[in-house]
Amino acid sequence: MTSPFDPFTLGSIKLKNRIVMAPMTRSRAYGEGATPTDLMATYYAQRASAGLIISEGVQPSVAGQGYPDTPGLHSAEQVQAWKKVAEAVHAADGVIFAQLMHTGRVGDPDLLPGGMTVVGPSEIAAEGQIYTHAGMKPFATPRALTENEILETVADFATAARNAIEAGFDGVEIHGANGYLIQQFISSNANQRTDSWGGSIAGRVAFPLAVAKAVADAIGAEKVGIRLSPANPLHDITEDDLENTYSTLIAGLAELGLAYVHILESPGQRPLTQTLRSLWPGALILNPATHPAPTGLDELALVEDGTAELLAYGALFLANPDLPVRLEAGGPFNTPERTGFFGGDHHGYTDYPTLN
Repeated sequence: MTSPFDPFTLGSIKLKNRIVMAPMTRSRAYGEGATPTDLMATYYAQRASAGLIISEGVQPSVAGQGYPDTPGLHSAEQVQAWKKVAEAVHAADGVIFAQLMHTGRVGDPDLLPGGMTVVGPSEIAAEGQIYTHAGMKPFATPRALTENEILETVADFATAARNAIEAGFDGVEIHGANGYLIQQFISSNANQRTDSWGGSIAGRVAFPLAVAKAVADAIGAEKVGIRLSPANPLHDITEDDLENTYSTLIAGLAELGLAYVHILESPGQRPLTQTLRSLWPGALILNPATHPAPTGLDELALVEDGTAELLAYGALFLANPDLPVRLEAGGPFNTPERTGFFGGDHHGYTDYPTLN
């Protein structure tokens, strides 16, 4: 029987176990120009016992930033700053991918320079509010991307992927989940386009497939994964004809030979997860639906029974830097401090104790 603590070969990369640190926004990129800090390097290096670390969402362009104090990978300054993070993880015998995240219509125009505003597939604002340093604000109405701007955005992802490799990351994950730009294109309410980038299932999945192909061409498909969250309504997302939409997307991704698909599972969607699992020929990372509890010991069975090759942990990894050791021992586990989730200093970030 396969164990979650067995090694695994992901693309061409050897992982020491099948436990993945899920991407988690921490909003501590306090360096000049949205750059990582020494504290961020410490944070990731502490968690290098994961088979794979997936970084917090990193904007691939200036326009891709939606929240305060999130890091980028679109400037030489940012590439240099990320090098110390990758070096620290590698020195601790870890593997780290950068997650590329363009937030699209989910953002605060005040974060953007020169009169820029948030963008999306269509000129349709999300219902709800977004956190800013000035307090909660209603989501702004995005400007619909033009055809040329869509192609430029695809190119931005590819450039950011090259930057990630230059910075020392082992690969990249494309963020196609959580209601951000890529899922906005997939959705049937945020994407009301009538051109080749919308209007049908094939049109709505064209953008994620174009991004995935461009990134794979830029750095090699074996170094690329993508995260999806089918049926996730976060940030006012609706997805009609869910199974056909994601089956079409998975079929297109399969032709590219990516290293993995990472599914953030929504409650009640295990049958869809299993359908997509059957269609996907490569490695599957699963972040299973366990709300309100965090993913824990019971979910290790999902690797043992073949539901997924790798298992992603979020909040539990935040609070337990040595999580694979604790999982193999059956616990105990530190409790996450919610007040330290976003922003702040080392409290609730790098001060969680290890077993040893």
